[in-house]
Amino acid sequence: MAQWLSGIVTENQHWHANLFSLKVKTPAFNFTAGQFVRLALNTTDGRLQRAYSLVNSPGSAEQEFLVSTVAEGKLSPLLQQLKMGDAVEISQPASGFFVLDEVPAGDNLWLISSGTGIGPYLSMLGTHQLWQRFAHIILIHSVRTVADLAYREFIANCQHQYPGQLHYQPIVTREAHSGALDKRLPELIYSGELQSACQQNISNRSQVMLCGNPEMIKDTKVALESLGLTKNLRRTPGNITVEQYW
Repeated sequence: MAQWLSGIVTENQHWHANLFSLKVKTPAFNFTAGQFVRLALNTTDGRLQRAYSLVNSPGSAEQEFLVSTVAEGKLSPLLQQLKMGDAVEISQPASGFFVLDEVPAGDNLWLISSGTGIGPYLSMLGTHQLWQRFAHIILIHSVRTVADLAYREFIANCQHQYPGQLHYQPIVTREAHSGALDKRLPELIYSGELQSACQQNISNRSQVMLCGNPEMIKDTKVALESLGLTKNLRRTPGNITVEQYW
């Protein structure tokens, strides 16, 4: 049975009307970058809880979550309204196998996300393990609007800290944005446009992690399999590691 830590909100940053980052101060706990916990609030309708990936890296003083507000959702609209000093509970221990320890070696590592699915990768970017294991890391963030491109300053700082090792490629499907691609991920992979823009190949010597919208994951996985990549399983190591984010 899960244990619960009492946390206090220290910041609620709104990227736009339906996207925000929540920072919560809790007693220290261990987790692996890429794992998730549950956030819970006690309301007049009972206890509401939902799983969210940790955006912060292990060892951080605060826990951070990237949340998209679901209009018909019960919990996310309440989380969006939280202010500094408000209470929220966090489950223990952290869970999930969407971690670098589960990913085999490769010539390059593609971190492919849509929407808030970028969260686990942000946690990984703050670890030494990522940079030590892969010479070329390609972070792909597919969103609808430019305002959805959260954490660009943090990503730019990582690129500055590890010059030539990290390529960041935004994809914005509903607005024009300089430097961004504008088609769906599978189409970009089939045509080779994604690989060309990132100046990296996708082959059976690559490792790819997928996190985000289930339709994106399903269709992108098919595109990757057409290039000879296989799903990564413990009993049969392959190239494609998947997180079913919701």
